[in-house]
Amino acid sequence: MTATLTPGSTALAQLQHIWRSGEAAKLDKNTRPAVEAAFNLVATAAAGNAAVYGVNTGFGKLASVKIATEDTATLQRNLILSHCCGVGEPLDVPTTRLMMVLKLLSLGRGASGVAWSTIEQTQNMLERGITPVVPDQGSVGASGDLAPLAHMAAAMMGKGEAFIKGVRMNAGAALEQAGLAPISLGPKEGLGLINGTQFSTACCLAALFDAWRNAASTIVSASLSTDAIMGSTAPLVDQIHTLRGHAGQIAVARAMRKVMEGSEIRESHRDGDTRVQDPYCIRCQPQVTGAAMDLLHFAGHTLEIEANAVTDNPLVLVDEDRIVSGGNFHAEPVAFAADQIALAISEIGAIAQRRVALMVDPTLSFDLPPFLTPEPGLNSGLMIAEVTTAALMSENKHLANPCSTDSTPTSANQEDHVSMAAHGARRLVRMNKNLSNIIGVELMCAAQGIDFRAPLKTSSKLQKAMAIIREKFPTLSEDRYLADEIDATSSLVTDGTLISELNLEGYVVGNDQ
Repeated sequence: MTATLTPGSTALAQLQHIWRSGEAAKLDKNTRPAVEAAFNLVATAAAGNAAVYGVNTGFGKLASVKIATEDTATLQRNLILSHCCGVGEPLDVPTTRLMMVLKLLSLGRGASGVAWSTIEQTQNMLERGITPVVPDQGSVGASGDLAPLAHMAAAMMGKGEAFIKGVRMNAGAALEQAGLAPISLGPKEGLGLINGTQFSTACCLAALFDAWRNAASTIVSASLSTDAIMGSTAPLVDQIHTLRGHAGQIAVARAMRKVMEGSEIRESHRDGDTRVQDPYCIRCQPQVTGAAMDLLHFAGHTLEIEANAVTDNPLVLVDEDRIVSGGNFHAEPVAFAADQIALAISEIGAIAQRRVALMVDPTLSFDLPPFLTPEPGLNSGLMIAEVTTAALMSENKHLANPCSTDSTPTSANQEDHVSMAAHGARRLVRMNKNLSNIIGVELMCAAQGIDFRAPLKTSSKLQKAMAIIREKFPTLSEDRYLADEIDATSSLVTDGTLISELNLEGYVVGNDQ
């Protein structure tokens, strides 16, 4: 299958599907006339005598250097090769492909001046599974994600490296194996390919999609934890949340009420419970995770706009018959979105970790055995699993410090304020992984706690969740090697199994709350 992209109005749900499924993508055929009109305007400028930035001049601090007409193609080739200075690990294949899709959306607006054949090269590479090797370090998120996008463009030219069918090889060989030829770039095409925020935006979108799964999964883990400690569901009463009015808070409380409905554990202590209030990590789950969900929604709105934006420079304004320099390549909106996602991830993990600590602590866990083991002392149970979550929570707190407030001058002070969006987005991969592991351990602890409430049963929905968890994490009756089971339980979060089984997919990005 190949997705059809509509520049200017492609939704997050379609981008998430492409990212997760590996589906190829192409532009709507109706975009071609606008693309070719911009290309023709650039060709006219390249043949003229007037200096036009990026067409017949140098770049950055060298913008005042005029380039001869016969050298404009060499100028673009040199631009790409000189900017292939990325370092670090290769960006993962799904996110690299998403970056290419975003570049198609930008070029498809008809304001970049590239040839249709360049767009076709990108589409053909997506269709035939050729993914450029793009190092994940080297962009400061201004003047575009220059180094990462240069590695993408180089592969289109047969330079650098690419993956094909999981094998890493010379990009020229990969193109040949797929029946494609390297392209040569015309005036402004190199600049059109490497100016832009597509690397930062793709990384940020990928993080957003995983953050939504993590956030939705805590609806399950928090509900299980509430039953494990025999917590009150009074704080989930709808009117509490509607009186405040925040959409995320209302949605989380509603979802928790639904998944906990019919719990025998809850009914057993609804009357005569001597506890007036539970700790905040139980009582304030809707307020905290709901606020995080609202923040993710806000970041998603920003990123949807950016995914459909034209962010290279200069821009080809066909209707005005001119080419104009601007600054749409500056990734400040993406940097802000990345910082918002980081805050949400960190806080979701912080409150989840406190529920883990609550369940293993015999002074707080309301009659549960110490560290959730039937023979404490001889066995340590989930003692160190909780320590691991504390380490992950603390790491995420450090990683959540803003990147957007940092800047450093580059390119001989021509680019004197930069966004740092690229590494702001890339750090979210680690943060999401940390969070999924925290949630995985919470699921393990909650499952143990609920088992200790037998013969009372949790709700039918949470019994279904328990069965899924127990496939990965059998009842812990005595100490055993747990690292693999933590990883396996966390995978229920990362692969979406839990939210799918409990019909919570409406709480992920691209769907309504």
